[in-house]
Amino acid sequence: MKKIRLIWDFFGDDALETAKHHAIHLEEFSKKHQIPYYGCGSNQMESHSEAYLIVDQENLITVRDALMPKRGEYADGEV
Repeated sequence: MKKIRLIWDFFGDDALETAKHHAIHLEEFSKKHQIPYYGCGSNQMESHSEAYLIVDQENLITVRDALMPKRGEYADGEV
């Protein structure tokens, strides 16, 4: 099963702290709804920060519709 890395982007002075906090809620959502995940966290990029959640492709629609990530990509090699 392919894994999808769903990404939420944050900008501004507090972007990294916001991304870290958002990642906590992503993990809570996954546990509450019993959605298996393979990684959850935050990263600081050059121009912004991001929070991410890695799920099986079969759970993509559920998470996407509920939490509206900004983008997604295949997570090959990350898990």
